[in-house]
Amino acid sequence: MELVQGFPLLYQQFTALFKKNILLSSRNKSATFLQLFSSFFFMFLLFCIEKATESQTKTTTGFKTVRNPQPMWEPPIPPCEEKFYVREPCYDFVWSGNDSAVIANIVTAIRNNNPTRLIPPEKVRSFGTQDEVDAWFLSEPMQAPAALHFQVVSPTLITYGLQSNSTPIVRRGQYEDPTFKFQIPLQIAAEREIARSILGVPSFNWKVGLTEFAHPARPAFSALATVGPAFFLAFTMFGFVLQISNLVAEKELKLRQAMNMTGLYESTYWASWISWEGIITFISSLFLVLFGMMFQFDFFKKNNFGVLFFVFFLFQVNMMGFAFMLSTFISKASSGTTMGFSIFIIGFMTQIITIAGFPYKESISSFLRFIWSFFPPNLLAIAVKILSDASNTPEDLGISWKGRSKCPPDADDCAITINDVYTWLICLFFLWFVLAIYFDNIFPNASGVRKSPFYFMNRGYWTGKGGDKVEEGGICSCTSEIPQQDYITPDDEDVLEEENVVKNDLKEGTVHPDVAVQVRGLSKTYPGATQISCCKCKKTSAYHAVRGLWVNFTKDQLFCLLGPNGAGKTTTMNCLTGITPVTGGDALVYGHSVRSTIGMSGIRQIIGVCPQFDILWDALSGEEHLHLFASIKGLPPASIKSVAQESLAKVKLTESARVRSRSYSGGMRRRLSVAIALLGDPKLVILDEPTTGNGSNIKKACVGYYTERKERLKSKFGTGFIANVSFSDKNGGQTPGRMPGDSSAHHEAVKKFFKYHLDVTPTEEAKSFLTFVIPHDKERVLTNFFAELQERQREFCISDIQLGLATLEEVFLNIAKQAELESAAAEGKMVTLALTSGKSVQIPVGARFVGIPETESPENPNGIMVEVYWEQDDFGSLCISGHSDEIPVPYNAQPLSSAPQSSDRSNVLGQRRGPVYGIVYEPGQIIAAQSY
Repeated sequence: MELVQGFPLLYQQFTALFKKNILLSSRNKSATFLQLFSSFFFMFLLFCIEKATESQTKTTTGFKTVRNPQPMWEPPIPPCEEKFYVREPCYDFVWSGNDSAVIANIVTAIRNNNPTRLIPPEKVRSFGTQDEVDAWFLSEPMQAPAALHFQVVSPTLITYGLQSNSTPIVRRGQYEDPTFKFQIPLQIAAEREIARSILGVPSFNWKVGLTEFAHPARPAFSALATVGPAFFLAFTMFGFVLQISNLVAEKELKLRQAMNMTGLYESTYWASWISWEGIITFISSLFLVLFGMMFQFDFFKKNNFGVLFFVFFLFQVNMMGFAFMLSTFISKASSGTTMGFSIFIIGFMTQIITIAGFPYKESISSFLRFIWSFFPPNLLAIAVKILSDASNTPEDLGISWKGRSKCPPDADDCAITINDVYTWLICLFFLWFVLAIYFDNIFPNASGVRKSPFYFMNRGYWTGKGGDKVEEGGICSCTSEIPQQDYITPDDEDVLEEENVVKNDLKEGTVHPDVAVQVRGLSKTYPGATQISCCKCKKTSAYHAVRGLWVNFTKDQLFCLLGPNGAGKTTTMNCLTGITPVTGGDALVYGHSVRSTIGMSGIRQIIGVCPQFDILWDALSGEEHLHLFASIKGLPPASIKSVAQESLAKVKLTESARVRSRSYSGGMRRRLSVAIALLGDPKLVILDEPTTGNGSNIKKACVGYYTERKERLKSKFGTGFIANVSFSDKNGGQTPGRMPGDSSAHHEAVKKFFKYHLDVTPTEEAKSFLTFVIPHDKERVLTNFFAELQERQREFCISDIQLGLATLEEVFLNIAKQAELESAAAEGKMVTLALTSGKSVQIPVGARFVGIPETESPENPNGIMVEVYWEQDDFGSLCISGHSDEIPVPYNAQPLSSAPQSSDRSNVLGQRRGPVYGIVYEPGQIIAAQSY
């Protein structure tokens, strides 16, 4: 099948990834809804704050424009109950000077002549002196709004003083000014009645009108200017956290790595995210401005629609680039929320400082403004402040599109304009995006691989002819030099022969046309490193994962890598697919070198890979996965649907094609991964444990062994030959369960026969059969042995003799066991043996015969020992399954000198002060002693 190449492939990959982003967003409905419509909630909160603020100032004209003020004529003295927060019983006013009849008459006239209402006598209280009034106010606060203090100096001169609290008070949205409400009416009444008393003319009168100046409205408290930036930042945080989480999740789950192995262009990956998030940002910004206009904020009505839209749109785009950059520092998607919350808290605090005026004033250093502007929330805060100042009063007209490059008319100290904010937001976005790409390359990916910090200075990086060399380890780790691997001559003649064939091809510079993959001394060593962090320095030693692999993979054949955990199977596959860089040797995949950037690009176009662990999106169906990877691979668009259906049918997932993968079982997910690997008829398919969880479904299609190779493995790595001897009854039939009385004699006779000729004992014994394991070194005597056994078949009542090699499963277990023993010996690994007597000792992994310290006695001068039984767990590790009864140590048995011994003789089993080590004996020595 001819694959799409060049720009058409770039467009096809972009379309597929864009569709993937749409599907993921549509299936995460709650998050997408919040990202688009959370602005309505924040606008509603701002509306409530704004209305609450307006209700507190609606009774005053200070925040309104007064062009033709009207006078207030002779305001009456109001009842004391109208005083905010007054305590009852209360008095309309109190007075001092009650020792004068003249003053008493004046006060009576004040009560009786009050406009619109008479003041009852009980609503007024008198005192002798001002000091008495002060004492009363101190003991009975908030019971009178004001006090009059009279003094008769002469018949023609009466003085008075007025005492009140002039502090304005706000209650439940009502504004109270004591000066106008209580002080001035009381002052007018006192002066009027004093004049009438002195003149002796009760009808004497004048009108006093109080008129304020004509004035413009002064700026009121603006909820948008004060808390708006924080609300707009919080609204942006929904998209910000989602963007970080999505990017990190694809990195953490190795989804991006899987797409790269399929041939994804890096430019396509970033372009798809920018495009989708840009659309979401455009829509959410549009809704934000529309919701602001719907709630009738002057901020949104007076300022130009385009000016407002671009402030919020460019800010969100800037935060998108900021999220891209920060995502390169995070390895866990769950950390995205923490990062978003941290940015919000820091942004909230810096916005408060920005709204207060720092540092966007001409009097402040331009360098400080330059540094401060690198944090996007600060730019949003100053932009909102400028727009709010331009629309805060009824006379303000807002900022027009043409006026975006000018300071607001009433700005006294303007150091930045809306146009400057646009420039900053656009430039910062490109800065964040470039840094995101740079950090994405130099920080380790999910496989621990990164590029050099100076990779962009390599000419080959820009020309596409190399320069893409990768490294391993963290950016802050100092790796030591990779130690040289010692050459080890293979002890298997087949392996040695294969190695010589590859070396000859390398020497001659040729590759046989039937060879698909030629591995030339491939080595992978993880170097020792020093990890430097804030509080510690951690050192690790070098580890050889693959040691000089030389092998040819023939075309149109199945090649299996077998070995225990840690043998290097997955590492070898990762080297062939470019996931992990090689440290020695090379490998050619259809002529393309894995050590070349261009070669690896060619390799990824012709291979299919099924990784060790399923790499799938939980929210996408099996069909959608195949469409996505087929598009990335470059399959012709017209064939993608049919190829996907065919692939699903091959792995028996047709009925579950449209079911999301999160509902798949482990086996179904594995089959889907295999189907993805087989897309596009790749020349080479690399499958890492494809049969996990599938029983025989995939084994029949992908996996098989040549019979001769299987027998070779059994012969080389098996424990030996397996001999099964079945017994019959006296009538010649096979014993069904119960044996005649002399059956045990036949068993003993056969066991002695095997012991005498082959020096083996039964590994399994039942009433009807015996099983023996015969070592390979006895192979030369087996012909004569079984000939003699057949001659004595009637004598031993044997009905059948079967001889075969160990099973393939036993071969794998033996290989794993041997690797485990070698590893344990190298590391000095110890485990605890718990004895049935309640005691415990430390023994090396794999030890068979173990002596127990401090058990010497006259009957057993060498002490006692046990035989330890070992088994392998599901991961191939050796663990103790039990032990034999305690038996005496043979008199001539000597412990192994390399085995650890208890160094402190006081560490007896009953009173130990440290670990007690068992005494290890060589198995052959014990078996030989027991045979005598």
